[in-house]
Amino acid sequence: MIEPLLAPDMFVGLTGVTHLCTGGEAPWLKAQEQVYADFARLKSAGYAGRSEIYARGETCRGKVGQLWGVAAKRIAFMPSAAEGMNWLARGLDWREGDNVVTTELEFPSVAYAWKDLRQRGVEVRMVAHKNWIVEEQDLLATADERTRVMAVSQVSFYTGQNLDIEQLANGTKQRGILLAVDATHAAGVVQVPAGVADLCVSSSYKWMLATHGVAPCYMSERAEAQVQETSYGWHNLAVWPQQGAERHAEVEVQAMPEKMEPGNPAMAVVLFLDQALEAVLEIGIERIEEHARALGTLLRSGLEERGYTVITPADPKRRAGNTCFLTPDAEGLRAGFEQRQVLAWGEYGRLRVSGHLYNGSKDVERFFAVLEEIS
Repeated sequence: MIEPLLAPDMFVGLTGVTHLCTGGEAPWLKAQEQVYADFARLKSAGYAGRSEIYARGETCRGKVGQLWGVAAKRIAFMPSAAEGMNWLARGLDWREGDNVVTTELEFPSVAYAWKDLRQRGVEVRMVAHKNWIVEEQDLLATADERTRVMAVSQVSFYTGQNLDIEQLANGTKQRGILLAVDATHAAGVVQVPAGVADLCVSSSYKWMLATHGVAPCYMSERAEAQVQETSYGWHNLAVWPQQGAERHAEVEVQAMPEKMEPGNPAMAVVLFLDQALEAVLEIGIERIEEHARALGTLLRSGLEERGYTVITPADPKRRAGNTCFLTPDAEGLRAGFEQRQVLAWGEYGRLRVSGHLYNGSKDVERFFAVLEEIS
């Protein structure tokens, strides 16, 4: 029997609901109600209130660094994971003949961040999957002496495959290729080796249990030295207290993390993320990873017994919290589950079932009971 690591009643709206769709949208912690009350109080408290809000933001930055095993000062708060990828696309000194390596199964924010570069003579190479699996050696073999960036999701939104980021890092760094990683389906459920990448960004509304508007983003010193800033504002320029009210012709850019934050981050969401990470870190990412993969094993074996084609790798190390299987009417199946208070995520010809820290084996049993009823 697998018991939840966090009781479902610690979340809003889970009474009588089997929530298996963190890969789409995570449920909301009830503890966030106090965070909102604190934010409302501080927002109305003038200068001192703002100072406290930003102090809590720095605490959150430290928690992201702890979760990813990197220095807090290398973490910036972006408005979305897409903006992290686009930061590289805009800021590198591209030359005609350069190329980017990604996969044909990538999330659009990763696959198309380089879209405008085609008109500058930059090639985007999309590595094909093999029976829904993308092999690390195929990604590395596709790169050459003109590859500037390899851009991948650590965990696939579509299949749930967990790429070996360290293997990719070993194969790219020695060739001068920047490794850009979207960790949206990894951060908060499995370990994210952000420090071996050059850019690692993650949405916070899924496995990290926060919401939309803030995406923590790590940037390596190697990438920082190569990427030109393309957005400027009061927050990432040395204007206070270096300058008075009158502007100068030139102004220095701040170091990380402010370098990637030209304006105010969405501080209310940062505070929500801070509260959510408190719960994640208290349990421990290693324990959460083991828990999610154990739930995935139950889901996979049950689906295969019922004759479904599971496209998530069988090896626990090659998956995270998502278990995905092909079905001709994914949207209809999702709707059928939803009518019976079981939440999954269906699109593009596959259903994605996500097991996280508030799930247990009883949720898996409920999923299969409903599946047999509606399929």
